[in-house]
Amino acid sequence: MATAAASSASEPEPEPKAAARAEGEEDEVTVARTRRKVLSRAVAAATYKTMGPGWEQEEEGVSDSDADEYAMASSAESSPGDYEWEYDEEEEKNQLEIERLEEQLSINIYDYNCHVDLIRLLRLEGELTKVRMARQKMSEIFPLTEELWLEWLHDEISMAVDGLDREHVYELFEKAVKDYICPNIWLEYGQYSVGGIGQKGGLEKVRSVFERALSSVGLHMTKGLAIWEAYREFESAIVEAARLEKIHSLFRRQLAIPLYDMEATFAEYEEWSEDPVPESVVQSYNKALQQLEKYKPYEESLLQAEAPRLAEYQAYIDFEMKIGDPARIQLIFERALVENCLVPDLWIRYSQYLDRQLKVKDLVLSVHSRAVRNCPWTVALWSRYLLAMERHGVDHGEISVTFEKALSAGFIQATDYVEIWQTYLDYLRRRVDFRQDSSKELEELRSTFTRALEYLQQEVEERFSESGDPSCMIMQNWARIEARLCNNMQKARELWDSIMTKGNAKYANMWLEYYNLERAHGDTQHCRKALHRAVQCTSDYPEHVCEVLLTMERTEGTLEDWDVAVQKTETRLARVKEQRMKAAEKEAALAQQEEEKVEQRKRVRAEKKALKKKKKPRGADKPREEEDEKEWGDADGEQPAKRRRVENSVAPAGVDPGTEEESALTRKHTTMDVETPSKQKEKAAALKRDMPKVSHDSSKDSITVFLSNLPYSMGEPEVKLRPLFEACGEVAEIRPIFSNRGDFRGYCYVEFKDEKSALQALELDRKNVEGRPMFVSPCVDKSKNPDFKVFRYSTALEKHKLFISGLPFSCTKEELEDICKVHGTVKDLRLVTNRAGKPKGLAYVEYENESQASQAVMKMDGMTIKENIIKVAISNPPQRKVPEKPEARKALGGPMVPRQMYGARGKGRTQLALLPRALQRPTTGTAQAENGPAPCPAAATSAASEAPKMSNADFAKLLLRK
Repeated sequence: MATAAASSASEPEPEPKAAARAEGEEDEVTVARTRRKVLSRAVAAATYKTMGPGWEQEEEGVSDSDADEYAMASSAESSPGDYEWEYDEEEEKNQLEIERLEEQLSINIYDYNCHVDLIRLLRLEGELTKVRMARQKMSEIFPLTEELWLEWLHDEISMAVDGLDREHVYELFEKAVKDYICPNIWLEYGQYSVGGIGQKGGLEKVRSVFERALSSVGLHMTKGLAIWEAYREFESAIVEAARLEKIHSLFRRQLAIPLYDMEATFAEYEEWSEDPVPESVVQSYNKALQQLEKYKPYEESLLQAEAPRLAEYQAYIDFEMKIGDPARIQLIFERALVENCLVPDLWIRYSQYLDRQLKVKDLVLSVHSRAVRNCPWTVALWSRYLLAMERHGVDHGEISVTFEKALSAGFIQATDYVEIWQTYLDYLRRRVDFRQDSSKELEELRSTFTRALEYLQQEVEERFSESGDPSCMIMQNWARIEARLCNNMQKARELWDSIMTKGNAKYANMWLEYYNLERAHGDTQHCRKALHRAVQCTSDYPEHVCEVLLTMERTEGTLEDWDVAVQKTETRLARVKEQRMKAAEKEAALAQQEEEKVEQRKRVRAEKKALKKKKKPRGADKPREEEDEKEWGDADGEQPAKRRRVENSVAPAGVDPGTEEESALTRKHTTMDVETPSKQKEKAAALKRDMPKVSHDSSKDSITVFLSNLPYSMGEPEVKLRPLFEACGEVAEIRPIFSNRGDFRGYCYVEFKDEKSALQALELDRKNVEGRPMFVSPCVDKSKNPDFKVFRYSTALEKHKLFISGLPFSCTKEELEDICKVHGTVKDLRLVTNRAGKPKGLAYVEYENESQASQAVMKMDGMTIKENIIKVAISNPPQRKVPEKPEARKALGGPMVPRQMYGARGKGRTQLALLPRALQRPTTGTAQAENGPAPCPAAATSAASEAPKMSNADFAKLLLRK
């Protein structure tokens, strides 16, 4: 094991490059730096030599040149002026990069890649103390991967020279096995502990490590075998007769577990054992073989798939959950998290299983702690962690510290901060004994409520430009606690006054919530006061709060109270009615203006048509006259597509080059020699017959791609496109689409020999072709697949992707990528363009994970690029508007407007309801709805259906009628 550790720990480092000589202080710094690096190599070399006879100097990374370099460094220290050193440019470059990374981490300590790069450079430069501190800082923030831990452990093992150093290495191993389930680390741990067997308690230490390794990874079907074999080899090396039974026990335990290569282990046991294998062991072995056959499909799917294999692990987890073995369920979750440690949903599912099923304190809290270290930007993990700590009785101080860490984790949305504050406040509320008038816990709860409101106002609103709590739920909860649990209605009323001043006074539901609180814990006077204010302030459903006020006065108030309430509600509803009438008059005026504009446009068209007819030459043919009329939008004319086909069909034929004189004479005539309509139709038909028809065989859709948005001016599309697509595979045919006149229409079919080539061709989507982005999409018959969508980008919330707006049009992809990659690893960057390939000043940037995207939002939002201030937000495109249901389009106090009146795209600015709301008066006998306007009578509905037949003059009379 020592030899293996030494070989992996000492990696050969490149020799310094020759460069210009440095003088003065630079020379001294270079000498000291080189001496420190060579000294570390010499110490490592001496350690390796004591660890095994097979160690060789050249293989372990310490060469003769290193020894010479060390001698020169020592000599230079004693007499600096005796030697001249060559300046190491590469080393200076590394030092500058180290300084930059340290400065970056001082700004953002949660930059994972920055930690990794810093450790790599410090290790390369031989900065032993600094690299140890850098690793320690990173391990406190993030769990380290198996590779990082093994590298750290090998370095520490190579420098361990006494018992204290060995204890330090043991501590590192204990930290390493807690981050992830890593069979290789457990194997290294067991083998390293064997080296200390000569110390006091060394034998028990080795067996303890191996037993823990078996309980942790012994069930691992593909990697657990190595642990079992290492444990047996250790026991076999101890020459004691009493230990034979221990080896028998290990063999039997291993054969009872489904592992790969079980047959070889059974054969080895038969050969090793002097007695026949007991029947009970054979039965356990056969049972394990049967279980192995059930697990093999899932293990093989993992072996065949590529990392991170989340779907395969999810299927494996579902299978284990059905069987219900807690040890195997825990193992498969841990295996899945090694490759999917940045998937919050997987951590949530794992922690939920432990919370509800196992309920083991140390195990549950360990998983929750690892979850928030891996995905600190996920508020759900922090909330679950706080609840788990409360559930298992963790000390209050530790819970408070965890909450403070959550606040500094860098959540992506403002609502996330509201959620974590609510979780912590709920915990503090459960600690309070409200039977006492005053207590330390109650004071802490109140002070935390105050701090939460200040934090949301100062920190969250500054960062996100929103509070995240528009309805003031935290303040509402505080008011309820003061009213219901503390009997402090005065404080509750103050809180509700503050809630209403934050823009909530216009909502009826907020007033009714306050009314219900006063109803339950206040008095009638304050209930009446709240409803009177609600009547004056509510703008969404004033009828509803008026009805609630009248109902209360009807059951509890005096006659005077009733009269005041009736007067106020009537005044308020009259004002609301007046406002709605004004809105209806405004709509009617707008409709009249639009109609006048339409009439004016019609008159202008008629005048232009008449003027054109007067200027028409006498020899003009009738078909051309009809075509001109249709061009100006005659109501009975053809559709634009049909008109275009007619124009293309009567295109003039080419002129013979041999008749130039005749053509010149013809141009001098004032009248034209026009063909008859029958001859024009014949020529159009002949031209249409000559055009090649582009047919497509739908059975070849899988090997065909459809091109669009190509330049219309492209000549010989087949010749120009073939080299581009032949790079994807063998092209069978390219079929461009032309109009009847022979013009290229910008569309094309490309048929390949095989399906793989067609799939590869889809990657050419948005490629620039003669100044325009070419669209490449699968060839799909949309009449048979109406739900097919070519748009390949997600339209849902993507927390690892940013949307940037306000970019200068001159900003290139490379320039933006240089700005974005400072804040993390940029996986993809897309500049949004129009169909002509011109930039729109928008971009989407995809980062490696949500944490990097969150940090980029904080750093880049409001940045100035080429005098443009950009806006940066998490990518969350707005949802497409779904057509409203008929009942949802019912106007206040009016009839339902049919959807067909608005056309295919809904109600535009000029498409207004033809019946003003002022005329939609409900009858007095109709009762109002409980939470909205009263339903309209049947007469109004019939009036709405007849309204389109009325003229503008009729509307004006109706509006002015009193």
